[in-house]
Amino acid sequence: MLTHKQIWDAIDALAARHGLSPSGLAKQAGLDPTTFNKSKRGSAGGKLRWPSTESLSKILNATSSSFDDFVALVENRTAKLRMVPLIGLAQAGQGGFFDDAGFPAGSGWEEIAFPDTTDEHAYALEIAGDSMLPVYRDGDRIVVAPSMLARRGDRVVVKTETGEVMAKILARMTAQRVELKSLNPSFEDRNFLLSEIVFVHRIIWASQ
Repeated sequence: MLTHKQIWDAIDALAARHGLSPSGLAKQAGLDPTTFNKSKRGSAGGKLRWPSTESLSKILNATSSSFDDFVALVENRTAKLRMVPLIGLAQAGQGGFFDDAGFPAGSGWEEIAFPDTTDEHAYALEIAGDSMLPVYRDGDRIVVAPSMLARRGDRVVVKTETGEVMAKILARMTAQRVELKSLNPSFEDRNFLLSEIVFVHRIIWASQ
């Protein structure tokens, strides 16, 4: 049976996983900072209050977490960890770090522990600079799943034939073109011919 405490504990755990307080998580999701405060979890008369499905949807989106991730926190399952290769986003544009299929290759990668994913080729990039604010900050780490299909609206890592690597939102992809929306409104959106793109990989997680 699903309990009130399980849900709220899972929200607290999701916030902690991303280095945030419950109020920080709410703020990042565009909610009132007091949405998940202890005082909001029950009335003075002792009546239990539950978070709304809208607020849950927003915090999952803000942390690039899936519903399955949240269910695992609700059930307090111990995640099986594996080591995932890591390099800096700026390094990723240099030669030798990816094979012809767009999978991590070669030396120079570090490793971080990450909950096991179905994509055996998953890798992590460390963000540098402010071009991806307010979604990703300098020093944040994103985990990318190259074998997962990227869909419209997904946050993605894109590498071009010129060696440029960027994190954007996939606005549209056809047989001829790739249209990307910038995470930071101060930076312009980008459009490329498909022939100019080496890969488009889906972002599945971020440490924020």
